[in-house]
Amino acid sequence: MSGTFMGMPAFPEAAHEAVHDTTLRGNLRHATHTIRAKRAQAVAEVSDWTALREAGKRIKDHTLRHLDRYLVQLEESVTAAGGTVHWAADADEANRIVADLVKATGESEVVKVKSMATQEIGLNEALEAEGIRAYETDLAELIVQLGKDRPSHILVPAIHRNRGEIRDIFRREMGQWGRPAPEGLTDTPAELAEAARLHLREKFLRAKVGISGANFMVAETGTMVVVESEGNGRMCLTLPETLISVVGIEKIVPTWRDLEVFLQTLPRSSTAERMNPYTSMWTGTTDSEMADGPKTFHLVLLDNGRTDTLSDEVGRQALRCIRCSACLNVCPVYERAGGHAYGSVYPGPIGAILSPQLRGVTSEIDASLPYASSLCGACYEVCPVAIDIPEVLVHLRERVVEGGQVTSNGNKVVLKPAKGHAAERAAMRAARWAFSRPGALRTGQRFASRTRRLHPRSLPGPGKAWSGTRDLPAVPAEPFRDWWQRTQGGKGGAK
Repeated sequence: MSGTFMGMPAFPEAAHEAVHDTTLRGNLRHATHTIRAKRAQAVAEVSDWTALREAGKRIKDHTLRHLDRYLVQLEESVTAAGGTVHWAADADEANRIVADLVKATGESEVVKVKSMATQEIGLNEALEAEGIRAYETDLAELIVQLGKDRPSHILVPAIHRNRGEIRDIFRREMGQWGRPAPEGLTDTPAELAEAARLHLREKFLRAKVGISGANFMVAETGTMVVVESEGNGRMCLTLPETLISVVGIEKIVPTWRDLEVFLQTLPRSSTAERMNPYTSMWTGTTDSEMADGPKTFHLVLLDNGRTDTLSDEVGRQALRCIRCSACLNVCPVYERAGGHAYGSVYPGPIGAILSPQLRGVTSEIDASLPYASSLCGACYEVCPVAIDIPEVLVHLRERVVEGGQVTSNGNKVVLKPAKGHAAERAAMRAARWAFSRPGALRTGQRFASRTRRLHPRSLPGPGKAWSGTRDLPAVPAEPFRDWWQRTQGGKGGAK
């Protein structure tokens, strides 16, 4: 992945700072609770939601098992329709491909559809280094870009901003990027949306190159699918002469029939709508001057850690994700810490399992992300493709403890050396020794009971991080084995 968010402190440190921002917490609480309630109503309307959820899971799992075959089929379909397919192993290669394609057109600016993949690889920064300016056209992404900010939510990147803050950003920054904000702009949603519409209109009409991602790619026809709520995406997909789509290899579905499932579950899980207001699909290029669509189409298929993730039998389920953000809106940790604390373009529960797999767990932030959860399971309950996020979190915690990321280097398996957690491993070894010796365990329990009044309520030293917000369990006055012997006479075989 890109280093755009790297160098951040570990999640606990970043979250500690975020929870003290009362404005941020208020914005997040209002937004997530509103979306959560609307989603619940939208899902309740569908009598076969459980069956749709299971169907989505099975389609994704089948596709991932046969990803090599479907990617080849997709390349053949896109090429037959007049497009060109490029393969990018990592962020640097993807950025280089896109920059070269834009420079080949002679243009120095592009318009962009909201795209997680291009944020993941840091495309805007890479294009800027090549003298190419990229304009975000999604309203929330525009707010983030004008505010020199970072996205904090998958669906609503500017969820951490309120209307007053957005008004101030528009007044201060719009003139530096193009058409300035109207005089006397207020913070009413209608006026803010109109200011953005006027600002972007000139860019849509002028741009010759558009850049997008895709929510889905249909292997059998080579069709790209983008779903959105504003219509800006359709402007970027139909007006420019050249269209470049950067898409993760996991976004593929085999057939149009498979697509039907996700076009029911995605809008309900994300925007709580029965269907997306704009569902744009395009296949290859158009030759007619009167027809909508690009004259030149390039598809950049992005790996960037996905193949390594696919090799993990437990962690690979993260690649089912359809980027609906439902898990963020129910997560008590995300609601209080916000998206920036995750140090990745993918925040919340899905980011806590996806980022460490795409980037590895060698950095401080990535090694801490699997612990950024209470394991309450709410994220799993709302996931429309049944990703068991708590299971993957525990799996990744084990990876961190045992030595980091297992990667394949040709035919050689490399296990990165373990860091820290020595006290935990020592405690586990001591427990194993005691549990395998009943006499020693009984003696230890009796000693603990008789000295219970002397026990501290919190742990000393490094243990304060754990016991600082919880009391240690009180030791009973009598061990269970002694109680059983006294009351039941040893019946039942208690040892």
